Amino acid sequence: MGPLPVKPVLTTSFAEFAGHADYSLLEGLQADPQATVDGRDHRPRQVRSGHYVPVTPTPLPAPEYVAHSSSLFEELGLSEALVHDPAFTRLFSGDSSVATGAMRPYGWATGYALSIYGTEYIQQCPFGTGNGYGDGRAISIFEGLFEGQRWELQLKGGGPTPYCRGADGRAVLRSSVREFLAQELMQALGVPTSRSLTLYMSRAEGVRRPWYSPQSRSFDPDVMVDNPAAITTRVAPSFLRVGQLELFARRARSQAHAGALRELQMITAHLIERNYRSEINAGLPFSAQVLELARLFRGRLSALVAQWMRVGYCQGNFNSDNCAAGGYTLDYGPFGFCELFDPRFQPWTGGGEHFCFFNQPAAAEVNYGMFVRSLRPLLEGDNAALEELDAIEQGFADAMRQQLEAMWAAKLGIKAYKAELTNGLLQLLASSHADYTIFFRSLSSIPGNVEPLKTSFYRPSDEELDQRWQSWLQRWRQQIGDPAETSAAMQRVNPAITWREWLIAPAYERAAEGDLSLIRTLQTLFRDPYATPPPELAATYDRLKPREFFNAGGVSHYSCSS
Repeated sequence: MGPLPVKPVLTTSFAEFAGHADYSLLEGLQADPQATVDGRDHRPRQVRSGHYVPVTPTPLPAPEYVAHSSSLFEELGLSEALVHDPAFTRLFSGDSSVATGAMRPYGWATGYALSIYGTEYIQQCPFGTGNGYGDGRAISIFEGLFEGQRWELQLKGGGPTPYCRGADGRAVLRSSVREFLAQELMQALGVPTSRSLTLYMSRAEGVRRPWYSPQSRSFDPDVMVDNPAAITTRVAPSFLRVGQLELFARRARSQAHAGALRELQMITAHLIERNYRSEINAGLPFSAQVLELARLFRGRLSALVAQWMRVGYCQGNFNSDNCAAGGYTLDYGPFGFCELFDPRFQPWTGGGEHFCFFNQPAAAEVNYGMFVRSLRPLLEGDNAALEELDAIEQGFADAMRQQLEAMWAAKLGIKAYKAELTNGLLQLLASSHADYTIFFRSLSSIPGNVEPLKTSFYRPSDEELDQRWQSWLQRWRQQIGDPAETSAAMQRVNPAITWREWLIAPAYERAAEGDLSLIRTLQTLFRDPYATPPPELAATYDRLKPREFFNAGGVSHYSCSS
C-alpha cells in the first residue's frame, strides 16, 4: 500500500493570508508621478504617465456575505471559513485599512486606451485626450503567490478612481451576481476565464441605475431602479489588457513624454513575466521575446474564441480594453449565452452586429491587430523583426480557422472537419429555430432519426424539414466512429446545461431581498455543466426558453448599466 496523500495546509487566518502578498506590479512598474502618497485619489483627472495609480477602495457600509467560490478557495489553498473572518470580509468589501504585514494599505487602478473594432477613440475621455480612460470602478487590492501560482485580486465596484469619469465607481448586485455565476460556469465549462472569489453586498447603500420595468418590451431601459451596491472580487494571473498596451504605444508613437517608449517596454516585459514566462525563454533578446509573445497570444486568443463559440458564449462588447492580454475571458458586462440558435445573437443593446455571436472571430482578429500594432514601436529599426511580426499577424485568420474547424469537428464527434456537413447543420439549426445547447446535447445520443432532436426546436417541424434532417443525419452518421465512443466524446464537449438569463434574473432579484437560495442552486448546477442534471433540476433548468421571455427587456436584451 502506497503512502496516503498529504492534505495541503490551508490558510486559515487573515494574518496567514497576508503572508501570501507579493506585489510584482507595484514593485516592477511605475506609479503615476502625480499620484497621492496614501491612495486617496478618487476624483476624475488626467493621468498622463505611469502604469498605475495607487487608490484606496471605498468600503461598503454594513457588508453582507452573498457568495464565494469553493473551487477557487481550494485552488488557492484558502480555508472557506475565511469568508466570514471580519478582516477578510472588510478587505473584500472595500476596506483596505485592515492591511497587515507585507500588504499595502491601498489598491491600484490602471489606465488603458479605447479602440472599437480597430478605430482609436478618445471621445469617451472627459478631457478629450485619452488620459482619463481606465479602471473607473475596478481596483486591484492584492497580489500574491498561492500554491506556487501568482494571482491578482481585484474589487469590481470598489468605488471611484481617477478614471471614473464622474461616476460612482459602484457595481449593482444584479451585475455582480451575473459576473460571479458566469465565471463559475465558464471555469467549469473549461473555458479560460478570470475567476470570482467572493461577493458581498450592502443594503445600507443603494445604487440607482436605468433598467427595465416588469414585463417591459422596451429595447432601452425605461425606468430608474434602486439596487443594493455590491463588490465582487475577481481573480486572474493578471488584469493586463490589450488596451493597456495600446495606451502606452499611442504615447510612444506621439512622444507624449520623454519616458513613453520606456513605459511601453516595461509593461510588455511585465506582461511576458506575468502571463507567458513559462513559455518564453528569459535568455532570449527582448525583440525575440516580443515576437514569441505575439505568436503565443495569437494561439491563446484564437483558441479562446473557438471555446466561446463551442459553449454559445457571446462577449457582447469585445473592445480591446475588454480583451485580456493573457488570453482568457475578462469582462462579464454585456455578455450572454445563445439559446435560440442565431449567428447574429447579441444581447447587449449597444453592441451592434460586429460583436454578435458568429462575428467574434472577426472581432478577435481586429483586437489582435491592435495588439500587434502596440508592439511595433518596440521593434523600430529592426526590419527583420518587423517583417516577422507582420507575418505572425497575417497568420491570425488561418490560426482562427483551424481552431474553429477543430471545435466544430469535436462538437459533431467527427475526426476531421467537414465544411459541407457543418454548414448544412447550421442552416438546419436556423430553419428549425433550435436551442443551441439542447440540440447538441441531444445529438450526442447519436439519434437515428430527427424525432429525439425535436425537443430542441422552438418551431414545429414539417415533412420537408424532417426529410432534410434525415438526409443530414444519414451523412453525419457515416462520418462518426463507434457510436458509444462518439457519444461519450461529444458529451464531454457539449454541455447538458447552459446559462439562461430568464433563470438568472430571479436569483439576483431574490438576493436583493436577502434570499440567496437560488444563487446556491445555480452554483451547484454550474459546478458540473456536462453532467445530466437530476430530474428535479432538469425540469427547471434544462428546457426551452418560455415564449414570454422573448424580446423581454433585461432578459433577452439589456443595456450595460451595471
